[in-house]
Amino acid sequence: MSDLLDPQAVAEAKAWRHDLHRHPELGFAEHRTAGFIAEKLKDWGYEVETGLARTGVVASLRKGDSARAIGIRADIDALPITEESGVDWASATPGRMHACGHDGHTAMALAAAKALAAQDFDGTVRFIFQPAEENEGGGREMVQEGLFARFSVDAVYGAHNWPGAKPGQIIARDDAMMAAFGTFEITVTGKGAHGAMPHEGEDTLLASAQIVTALQSICARNVSPLQSAVVSVTQIHGGKAWNVLPDRAVIRGTTRWFAPEVGDRIEQRVSRIASSVAEGFGCTAGVDYQRRYPATINTARNAAIVREVAAGAGLAVLDADPSMAAEDFAFMLGEVPGCYFWIGAGREGDNPGLHSARFDFNDAILGPGADLWVRLALAELAPRADG
Repeated sequence: MSDLLDPQAVAEAKAWRHDLHRHPELGFAEHRTAGFIAEKLKDWGYEVETGLARTGVVASLRKGDSARAIGIRADIDALPITEESGVDWASATPGRMHACGHDGHTAMALAAAKALAAQDFDGTVRFIFQPAEENEGGGREMVQEGLFARFSVDAVYGAHNWPGAKPGQIIARDDAMMAAFGTFEITVTGKGAHGAMPHEGEDTLLASAQIVTALQSICARNVSPLQSAVVSVTQIHGGKAWNVLPDRAVIRGTTRWFAPEVGDRIEQRVSRIASSVAEGFGCTAGVDYQRRYPATINTARNAAIVREVAAGAGLAVLDADPSMAAEDFAFMLGEVPGCYFWIGAGREGDNPGLHSARFDFNDAILGPGADLWVRLALAELAPRADG
């Protein structure tokens, strides 16, 4: 149990979490969620700004005379998934659910904000409730709209529940936590033909099949074996009839990397392979390649602070490999120092992963998670002897 949050506070956070879970909202449409957050923060004495990145909320509380400030970020959006968890507080909106635990992140941050309002510290704590983390780039939009120009911080922190670790465990690396990611769409254009007379056309499906195979050479032959990279084709679309070779096919997929030079190399090779292979089959290929998120890279000093505070709270600090998944908190870490860390949330027995239709945030980590946020803020904003 948390030292800084009593059982009543934890029970309250659990009730908030269940309410948010019942009412999931997708990226940039989190209107009820934002109102829920803002109302509570105003009641606790925070200065609240709404509307940043459309549905974002930033709440600031200053105590003492210090100019120091830290940011604590929680993501608030849900996913377009039909829930199959079977819990009593399951989504009331078909086709939407909190399958990544952002309801829990929000409840933890709110519990920490309420607890900090009753604590003494010297400086400003800013809670950043970010919309649209799930592939929509809400973090990028907040930064582009002047998040840190308007609400300056010396460091920013973010966390995510992690079913791959147990409750009571935490992972905060000194460097990369999550990969950069890009997307590609390759449109292969040829000449359609009857399936019985393929020689009369230029086969876009055959060309696409060869492109898919050739793309797998990028990581194997164009990236150092000492670097991490992924190129995954996730969609192929072409044709509607059993006996017609289509004149157009579309290939879509995702790429992942950490080092910027690896990202450059992947982008170059995707375009070159698609064009050259398509040409070899008498087709053309247009490539739309987009770099979506940079890698999530921690500042070593801030990661060390998280580990020290976590250990002081009795949590087990683990070492782990970074994840090839991506996270738009990277845009915030690209502007100011900080740390993104994982809080163990795994369950014994059946332990659905993130983005599973059966996923439900583990309420057992609400108290420890909120407690960690409070301890981190107090550590960063502790009164200094020299004033």
